[in-house]
Amino acid sequence: MFTQNIVSRAKREPLQAVPPRKPHSANPSRKIEVERSLLDCIADRGLLKRSELDAALEEALACQMDLEEILLDKYAVSNVALGAALSAFYQCPYAGYDERTIIDPELLRNLSLDYLRGNAWIPVKRNGSVLDILINDPHDVERGADIRRAFPGVTIRFSVALRRDIELHLQAVTRRARGGSIPANLGKLPEEASAEQYGKAHSGDINEHDSDIVRLANRIIAEAYRRGASDVHIEPYSDRKDMAVRFRVDGTCFTHMKIPAAYRRPVVSRLKIMADLDIAERRKPQDGKIRHNLGRGCDIELRVATVPTAGGNEDIVLRLLTTKEIMPLEEMEFSSDVLQAVKELAERPYGLFLCVGPTGSGKTTTLHAVLKHINTDERKIWTAEDPIEITQDGLRQVQVHPKIGFTFAAAMRAFLRADPDIIMIGEMRDKETADTAIEASLTGHLVLSTLHTNSAVETVTRLLDMGCDAFNFADTMLGVLAMRLCKRLCPHCREPYHPTRQEYDELAQDYGTSYRDRLGALYHDDWTLYREKGCDACNRSGFKGRVAIHELLIGSEPIQSLIQSRARTAEILNTAMRDGMVTLLQNGIQKVLQGVTTYRQVRAVAKK
Repeated sequence: MFTQNIVSRAKREPLQAVPPRKPHSANPSRKIEVERSLLDCIADRGLLKRSELDAALEEALACQMDLEEILLDKYAVSNVALGAALSAFYQCPYAGYDERTIIDPELLRNLSLDYLRGNAWIPVKRNGSVLDILINDPHDVERGADIRRAFPGVTIRFSVALRRDIELHLQAVTRRARGGSIPANLGKLPEEASAEQYGKAHSGDINEHDSDIVRLANRIIAEAYRRGASDVHIEPYSDRKDMAVRFRVDGTCFTHMKIPAAYRRPVVSRLKIMADLDIAERRKPQDGKIRHNLGRGCDIELRVATVPTAGGNEDIVLRLLTTKEIMPLEEMEFSSDVLQAVKELAERPYGLFLCVGPTGSGKTTTLHAVLKHINTDERKIWTAEDPIEITQDGLRQVQVHPKIGFTFAAAMRAFLRADPDIIMIGEMRDKETADTAIEASLTGHLVLSTLHTNSAVETVTRLLDMGCDAFNFADTMLGVLAMRLCKRLCPHCREPYHPTRQEYDELAQDYGTSYRDRLGALYHDDWTLYREKGCDACNRSGFKGRVAIHELLIGSEPIQSLIQSRARTAEILNTAMRDGMVTLLQNGIQKVLQGVTTYRQVRAVAKK
């Protein structure tokens, strides 16, 4: 991409002092020439017919209207398509309006909003000696001279924008100045904040109690909930670099907004206050919780972790623990045979059932779905969790506190004296917890727990390596359910296509040549898969939500014999697959054939 740079040594003067001059449309011959050239670019891209473009230009001239307005409103050209044409015409990037963009009020200190509105440009970000400008005509010499006078001694980096994009930014600035929602009046924050150096603010600066900072923190949480984020990452930097706010949605992080560096310390302190943490302690990590009301009876809980980072800063990670209804097993997209097997195992009177996978793969959600299936008045159910992320009526749920010695193992020993039928342990972190769980299973209790392992079969090896007794574990093991979450294709825009023979062969090979008959799909001319495309509903990513893939190892007699003899992982896997077990990769390929996800997404989480 071509970036136009303008460097000026002139003394800075406020733009209000510039002699009054009409906007760039004062030169009608240049405007018509530019618009005709732009229409040629639009025609080359096939957005409209040539006759329609000529009619649009004639209407713009006759009615003295902006050509942009006519193309967008009357001819229904999309903002993105018109922006791409502008980008190609002016040879610089297109930047549409983004509500996450917060413009530093320092950049607007000496600028009249009416002037910016009439001349269709606005400064959006300054990074060191580089200033980013949005403008609807980067080649306008007169406006370039104005910008040089307003910001001397810096490198100007232009991005082209539609006039209505710039108007939306100006409206957002106006809302903030009047106490709007985000970040609500940043422009009125004390000027001393701009003097912050090396992350230290002087007395009299803004603080965590400022109403603007309170509203900004609340807005970040509300936006994360609205977008379905699982985590929020607050990342302050040194050297006057903007603080990044990143969301994790469907397992992928992206930058949601940038906050001017002057506000990084108050925002961090505000979140620590909300979590009841010590704001004076910046040298060691802290953990806490935030209970936040979003209004209209919507309450959410956030787990908060702070981590000291370079330059005397602190990162904060917020994990959203929403109080949603527990998902029933039937809605968790198990294959029919796995669903039936999980229900049967959950209804056993005693034994050990494990749900395994990496962090954030849905283990706890699945165990609560299993508990919901067996949660009846006849059963006494205890759970020990850290933290309690999901609440469910009928369960007696306990929060463990390892710092005071109340560990998972200690909680389980207490449960065994409290007449349980079913026990759920948040995680088997050590040999003591695993041994206690196995002992509870042997004494007539159904025990459910989670473990961080890569596959169902590797769980067996992991527990034996911990030092668990192979015979006791083999006798108690009912099943091990391994899980992963893949990105789900957006149902609004997923695109069917006919894959090549090479793609089919790759799918079939990874499914396993010995089990190709289970795949139930032969290559032919009408064979169809789906791929991502992108639309407004999925934020142009092509994916919306996630789908689970599963692998269930059942503790059959052959498997129990192999565990007792401490057989190799490969031997246990081969036996389980001969008995009908479908691996994570195979289940993922089945869902690729169903059009739920793509093979690339399955490989990203299930391929070793």
